[in-house]
Order: sequence, then structure tokens, then C-alpha cells
Amino acid sequence: MRPATARLSLVTLFAMTLLTACATQPDTQAKRENLTDQSTASINSFQREDPGLKDFLRNAYGYAIFPDVGKGGLVVGGAYGRGQVYEQGKLVGFADLRQATVGAQIGGQTYSELIVFQNADSLNRFKSNQFAFSANASAVAIKAGTAAAAKYENGVAVFMMPKGGLMAEASVGGQQFTYVPADQANRQITATTRP
Repeated sequence: MRPATARLSLVTLFAMTLLTACATQPDTQAKRENLTDQSTASINSFQREDPGLKDFLRNAYGYAIFPDVGKGGLVVGGAYGRGQVYEQGKLVGFADLRQATVGAQIGGQTYSELIVFQNADSLNRFKSNQFAFSANASAVAIKAGTAAAAKYENGVAVFMMPKGGLMAEASVGGQQFTYVPADQANRQITATTRP
């Protein structure tokens, strides 16, 4: 095996190990409350940037908010974020976002991602853990007027808000998600806090 190929394989293995080591739902009540606070703040930031998003969300069936997604890469890259899922305005579960990429990329960034579901079918696909973005999928960077012009594709619209860093790519292609219902997460938190 050539040295460059070996290094690339090791970096890929490291990135995949890092991405699969994270749990979907917060494992303590304090972490859950922190995620809720971050999710609420992120939705508020999206709506400050584009006030029309409030109506877009009101007319949607549900949404998933990932307040803090970290992404980095040097040829091989990856992204991870943890979020909350809402159906008809009610918290119904937790999700994590994972993405592994190979290609022309360099740098790192953090951003918030909002996935809006047009109807019950699109949200149910997400909740059944059979949801992933195709390789050419992309998100819309949020700014004033974005929501008014947004269109659903296969029942889903995706908005992104950069938080920091620099990376020459805004694709959500290849993102995969794992969903855990809130009642299941509640049972796990209760089980771990019992004496």
C-alpha cells in the first residue's frame, strides 16, 4: 500500500470512528436541557435572520433543528451534530446527523442546520431512520427573504446558518440521521439515574 493511500485510509477510519462514537440522545437531564436551550436559541437566530421563517415553520408539519454541527476536512472530512425533532410544535425525539465526505475540501466550520418537513410522510421517513440526503443535496443559507422563496424537495426544505470557520463547501449531500423517540430517551435517562 502506498504511503499516501495508507494515510488516507487511516484518516477515513479515524473520522468514521469519531462519528460513530456519539450517542443520539443526551444521556442526562442536564444535557437534555442544554440541548433544548441551544435548539431554542438556534431557532430564534434563524427567525431573526429571516422573520418569514416563522410562517414557514407554522405551516410545516414538523422540523429537526441541529444547533451546533461541526464539520472539518482535508480531502477526507466529516460532520456531526445532535438535535431535536418537533412534530406539530411538540418535541417528539432526538436525532444525530453524521456525514462523511471524500473530495476536494479543506478547512472546518460550525453551523446550525434546520430541516423542515412539509407533511407527515416526510417526517415519518426521518423518524423511521431511513432518511439520508442524496449526494447532490444542498442547503439554503438563511438570510432575509429566504423562507418566502424556499421550495420543498421530496417534502423537505433545508436551511443552514454558518456560525464560524471557513470551508469551501455547503453541501448536505450524504448526511445520514439517527432518530430516537423522546419517550425512549426518557426511559434511558430514568434508568441511568436510578440507584
